[in-house]
Amino acid sequence: MKKILIILGHPVKDTFSGLLFENYRNGALAAGAEVKELILREMKFDLNFSEGYRGNQELEPDLQKAQELITWAEHIVLIYPNWWSTFPALLKGFIDRTFLPGFAFKYRKGSLLWDKLLTGRSARLIITMDTPPWYYWLVYRRPGHNAMKRGILEFCGIRPVRITTIGSLKVSSESKRQQWLSKVLKLGKQMR
Repeated sequence: MKKILIILGHPVKDTFSGLLFENYRNGALAAGAEVKELILREMKFDLNFSEGYRGNQELEPDLQKAQELITWAEHIVLIYPNWWSTFPALLKGFIDRTFLPGFAFKYRKGSLLWDKLLTGRSARLIITMDTPPWYYWLVYRRPGHNAMKRGILEFCGIRPVRITTIGSLKVSSESKRQQWLSKVLKLGKQMR
């Protein structure tokens, strides 16, 4: 049985990201996966990483639970919208506060290198956007995708990281949305 953690990083309730979350979860459960979830908008924590890496900002209980679930998971699915070419502040604050040195990575003393502490896990990013995906790739060079995949998850040892881009959402038809929901249900059934 595969252990899957699904993280919904949309700060608004009742969104298409929420439907994608439900479809992935339903597919994974139907395939026999053990599924746990984090809905960031329901968690209570300070988004501001006020101490940075210099201080000792105490983790709230919800962030302690998040670290336990990340440690437990074999596969992590992050579902969120692309805002301003990256991701919402809620998700960024969650990453800043949770993926900490000593948990997600560890700098080596006197070296530019680091140890990746979250190896042995894979990830899937499911990202909605209003920008056409081809334009986001061609013109902007996918900065949010690159930041999450390379700068965060792979930096901590999570790989492979696969990306499913859903867009342009704002001009999509109901039939196109149903296709996307079916695709994500299938990804859940494949536990990928």
